[in-house]
Amino acid sequence: MSTPSQPAAQERIRYQLAWNRLLSVVEEQAQVLIRSAFGTATREAGDLSAGVFLPDGRMIAQAVTGTPGHVNAMAESVKHFLKVFPPESLRDGDVLLTNDPWKGTGHLFDMTMVSPVFHDGALVALFASTLHVIDIGGIGSSADGLEIYHEGLFLPILRFFHQHEVDPGVLAIIRANVREPEQVEGDLYALVACNDIGGRRLKSLLAEFQLADLEALGGYIIEQSARAMRQAIAEWPQGTWRNTLVIDGYDAPITLQASVTVEADRIRVDFDGSSPSVARGINVVKAYTDAYTSFGIRCLIGADVPNNAGSLSLVEVSAPEGSILNARFPAAVTARHIIGQLLPDAVFGALRQARPDQVPAEGASSLWNLHLVGGEPLAGATPAEQAELLAGPRFNATSFSTGGTGARPGKDGLSATSYPSGVRNVSLEILESANPLVFERKEYRQDSGGAGTVRGGLGQTIEVRHADPHAAMIIAAAFDRVQHPARGALGGQAGAGGRLALSGGRTLQSKGRQLVPAGERLVVHTPGGGGLGDPAARDAARLERDVRDGLVSAGQAREAYRQADVRP
Repeated sequence: MSTPSQPAAQERIRYQLAWNRLLSVVEEQAQVLIRSAFGTATREAGDLSAGVFLPDGRMIAQAVTGTPGHVNAMAESVKHFLKVFPPESLRDGDVLLTNDPWKGTGHLFDMTMVSPVFHDGALVALFASTLHVIDIGGIGSSADGLEIYHEGLFLPILRFFHQHEVDPGVLAIIRANVREPEQVEGDLYALVACNDIGGRRLKSLLAEFQLADLEALGGYIIEQSARAMRQAIAEWPQGTWRNTLVIDGYDAPITLQASVTVEADRIRVDFDGSSPSVARGINVVKAYTDAYTSFGIRCLIGADVPNNAGSLSLVEVSAPEGSILNARFPAAVTARHIIGQLLPDAVFGALRQARPDQVPAEGASSLWNLHLVGGEPLAGATPAEQAELLAGPRFNATSFSTGGTGARPGKDGLSATSYPSGVRNVSLEILESANPLVFERKEYRQDSGGAGTVRGGLGQTIEVRHADPHAAMIIAAAFDRVQHPARGALGGQAGAGGRLALSGGRTLQSKGRQLVPAGERLVVHTPGGGGLGDPAARDAARLERDVRDGLVSAGQAREAYRQADVRP
């Protein structure tokens, strides 16, 4: 594709003003999605993405609000839509939809919607958005599936709206296959609304700046972003560095092998040597691997460069087909976040060898979302347990929960922070008002941050029970960093591993649907982040403050930090 010529100074000023307006357009698109969504994942946690694309499928701009797994995967998914529905087949008022994990954002729970925008009769742009619906049928939000057919309703790329009219057949199929039809339908209309407002604002922008289309402006933005990314890459040493990351897996450890090569004008990441895919729902499709790998790279290289087709094109990711990071259809993929969100840690370990002073330690990374279900049976439960499960009302709740991030160069890690996903924790009051749940405890987990000159971020401890003492519920666990906690670096120590248990003391498995009996509380300890640097070199005043605030115990101050005179 030819490079657009450099515009004159006056035109560049006009383009800069239009670019600022375009950013406000996609951010308004995302905010409309948040305000109109039915599901708490979108409305409260911000688990979504929104962006604008040229008619050939190249992403120009994305909303700041959203997650890397959605945004960066969606950046490629629009091209799949155009293969099924070429531009000449689209009409004003059409809306396209899919939840195909291989052509969307990685699992069936994510609905991706694309809406063409016409201006003066011509197709000028595509708006795309994604959100996570509360239910998609199948076995629910669980890593227990053996293949995609177990995991719920699979929608190929199709027309959801035909020239402003919803397809009643498509909507009926969706409603008939999900446990929460009103919430799911509401979320789909929220996607329609957010793309529509994006299109309307874009038409106003084109009229105000007297632009016939987005081709010149979009091409300029993409090329400038690519140029800035090349400059950022040039500031790093060239070479190849490797890192091995071993994680818990479903029933056996998984190895992620990363090789990162920094060249003069691009970065190549190769995951050759990583474990093969497994017959459980922790596999990752290539689009999601690309999304979190490129995000990890961009956190260190070109962090200030706009995220679009130009900057993303300079990070090339490869993974062997059939591996855990490039799963073939019909692999099970529901809990793909478990492994996918650890990919920034995998590339950090390689790039630390190039610039030790620039790279944080490993963190909890994967979300520790509590998927709690009631009012439905559980395979393997006794008749008495099944009666307890059915004693309460049907509900399906997701509490977005997090561990600690790794220590950062010169700074402690962030506690109970969802990096790299970026989603927000959902308010307990919201969860309790919408579901028969009572949260008894939610607090920082003392001593969970890895010791170091700069300390890893802390995880948290959460206790939750069914509001009805005579009713049981199900925890659909999809957690990692239990057997293989976040490692420290440069002499820093590992963070604490996570743990899932009942209040009676029994430890639960970190993955799979399991019973929380009536009268019991679920106790969740999320992992902490690794530390950076020698713990003995930690500033005594900072350690004393940690002890005083209850983040570090006096015992850990003595043993891990080797500072016996710290006063609580």
